[in-house]
Amino acid sequence: MAEAIKQIELPITGMTCASCVRNVERALTKTEGVDGATVNLATERASVQFDPQTVSVPQIVERVKNAGYGVATASIELPITGMTCASCVRNVERAIGKQPGVLEVAVNLATEKATVQYLPNAIRRGDLIKAVEGAGSGYGVVDLSTAEAPEDAERAARQAEIDRQRRMVLIGAAFTIPLFILSMGRDLYMASFAGNSMAEMMLSGEMAGPNPVLNRLLWSGWPFVFLLLATPVQLIVGRQYTVGAWKAARNGTTGMDTLIALGSWAAYLYSIVVLIGMVVGYSAVGAHVYFETAAVILTLITLGKLLEVRAKGRTSEAIKKLLGLAPKTATLLRDGDEVEVAIDDVVAGDHLIVRPGERIPVDGLVVTGRSSVDESMLTGESLPVNKETGSEVIGATINKQGRLVIEARRVGAETALAQIVRLVEQAQGSKAPIQRVADQVSGVFVPIVLVLAALTFLGWLLIGQVGFTAALVNAVAVLVIACPCALGLATPTAIMVGTGRGAEMGVLFKNSEALESAKRVQVVALDKTGTITRGEPSVTDIVALHGWNEAEVLRLTAIAERGSEHPLGQAVVAAALERNLTLTQPEAFEAESGRGVRATVEGRTILVGSPRFIREQGHDLTAYIGQIEVLQGRARTAVLTVIDSVLVGILGIADTVKDGSREAVAALRAQGLEVVMITGDNEKTAQAIAREVGITRVLADVLPDQKAEMVKRLQSEGRRVAMVGDGINDAPALAQADVGSAIGTGTDIAIEASDVTLVSGDLRGVARAVSLSRATMRTIYQNLFWAFIYNIILIPVAMAGALIPMLAAAAMAFSSIFVVSNSLRLRGRKIEVEPVAQPAALKPANAVGD
Repeated sequence: MAEAIKQIELPITGMTCASCVRNVERALTKTEGVDGATVNLATERASVQFDPQTVSVPQIVERVKNAGYGVATASIELPITGMTCASCVRNVERAIGKQPGVLEVAVNLATEKATVQYLPNAIRRGDLIKAVEGAGSGYGVVDLSTAEAPEDAERAARQAEIDRQRRMVLIGAAFTIPLFILSMGRDLYMASFAGNSMAEMMLSGEMAGPNPVLNRLLWSGWPFVFLLLATPVQLIVGRQYTVGAWKAARNGTTGMDTLIALGSWAAYLYSIVVLIGMVVGYSAVGAHVYFETAAVILTLITLGKLLEVRAKGRTSEAIKKLLGLAPKTATLLRDGDEVEVAIDDVVAGDHLIVRPGERIPVDGLVVTGRSSVDESMLTGESLPVNKETGSEVIGATINKQGRLVIEARRVGAETALAQIVRLVEQAQGSKAPIQRVADQVSGVFVPIVLVLAALTFLGWLLIGQVGFTAALVNAVAVLVIACPCALGLATPTAIMVGTGRGAEMGVLFKNSEALESAKRVQVVALDKTGTITRGEPSVTDIVALHGWNEAEVLRLTAIAERGSEHPLGQAVVAAALERNLTLTQPEAFEAESGRGVRATVEGRTILVGSPRFIREQGHDLTAYIGQIEVLQGRARTAVLTVIDSVLVGILGIADTVKDGSREAVAALRAQGLEVVMITGDNEKTAQAIAREVGITRVLADVLPDQKAEMVKRLQSEGRRVAMVGDGINDAPALAQADVGSAIGTGTDIAIEASDVTLVSGDLRGVARAVSLSRATMRTIYQNLFWAFIYNIILIPVAMAGALIPMLAAAAMAFSSIFVVSNSLRLRGRKIEVEPVAQPAALKPANAVGD
């Protein structure tokens, strides 16, 4: 049976513009066995779906390298124990080599070490150790607590690129600055004399001025000095552009490197031809060299590239902060002793000690101890959360006070932190719909610029008749001024910063499309239970009927509800346990989702559910409407209990409003959004909650399978709808909505169906998400406007001969820096949700019910 399609993330190096993205995508998608590939310029990552039976990861990496780009890799040495022969070497190599992300492995029997080259973040040291230990009995790996983390390895690879560009800038500056000063000084000196032009003076031998010897030296001798100064810049600093252009041409593509290489080499080679003409006395090729132009172009653009790479590194600060939260070690409680172990060695079921001030190492359950825990780094909520025996704790959060002993439940890639990082990386690596415009333009951008440069040269030469030199200079300016980088960076850098900023606030976007869609939302539909309210209802009233006492009604109702997963049913069971009532198991149980339950308890047939459910079972409630309406008018949900066809009790169950729900609704309305509540509660109960939080439109008595229909109804009004919920029964509605937002404290199914996850469960996160989406999209529009207007205005200016190549290079370098810096402004932007004064009276709209 063929293996399923797998996915791997490749950290790409050497990409500079949107053309590079297209080149890498094309190289990958043309590879046999690759099902699809998406490349992101801002994150410098390629997400590749491939068939492992057809193509291997090393082959995919090699394909990227052949296209002219690199892949950031890391290397690690594992001290192996238990090897005795060559077969052991083969076994260990085979076991390690099968792991995803491993590119190359070499095991040395003499040194008892395995050297592994791998993709950072694709595999961890702990995974390699498990592979070795699983290769056969007796194999093991010596523990090294100083082992480099994968994220550190990738960071080192990125830093190496920054260091390389810095060296290139220093080399370029060391030769270019004196070259520029000497060249400009010579030109100014020679131009200071009236009369013949410099070319005419040289060709005629009439060296005007007070010092003919100095004049001749300046004109004929110094160009050789310029050649000596320009050549190291051209060959060393310009090599990266030349190699990039060559590899692109070999693959039938073009990119930014093509433009820079053509522009710099044109100026450099033309100057050599002029210099040879000076030596042999041939003047037809011109009389002025442009070595300083080639050198300044390369140095300025490399300086811009350095600043751009450094700025792009800052766009991923949010991910780096999240990764930095994870503790490297944990204190393991083993046979009564405290042992410090590497975090990779922690397994589910381990008991770990967390002292005050320490970070909780993994997700788990408090076994003993009481404390308050700061979860702000993951949820965005500033107030610490109290924890006691039985409380769940999240890895990477900070224990503030007491000593805790926790049982590890989720470790490694299963922890909440790891999932948050994965979700943020997934969002940052995806492409927003608005990026398609830039991708389409960048696909033809460089070829169009090459054509425009050629037309500029021919136009000035044949029509303008300014001569070969001036025509060439204008064409070089066109090549250098064009900037595909700004187009390629405009959207992904803003998306990267925006999603990272969202993670810091406890708002996780599944992909960049969700981030873009949130801006266009017009209606926010809120589920009530667990979203507006705490989702932890409690029994507040018990009305016993027909001679039954409250305790017996509560006991039998609780037994009937023991099999229910509905929050109301669980509230009844909790109330019975609080009163120390004895609860047995029902003999039979059947639940109707969101409506009620039917059970057999102690030989009695019991129905428990809403008034609507009880009526549907054929019971007349006319005599009890007054009692039911009194409870509903006080925002209580009425739950009726029928035993052997007799209504014996009415329970009032209340769910309190969450802290921040009122402020969240006020903030959403202040943003110009209509807020709608969708609930299965009856209209009166729903309206009471709605009035409390400031919602004016309520869709009540909505069954779970009708929530998606309610969302469709709202969409049919011609508006874009965001749905916010937390339960399994909300998943269809979340999927139906234009933007589905799941409460992070809810179920995994709801979170999976959503586009946005609110980690803390705070409803104010919805307003933050909308505000962040608007700010991010505004930044993207600014970036795209700049990228397009820059090229639309300055390319014609260069074609008109109004821009010298050196200024063009400076402008081109600044263009990319502007786009990245503008995106970085999102990091410091305050995304605040402020309460807004509400009208004194809120008139409830008609509810949708029976």
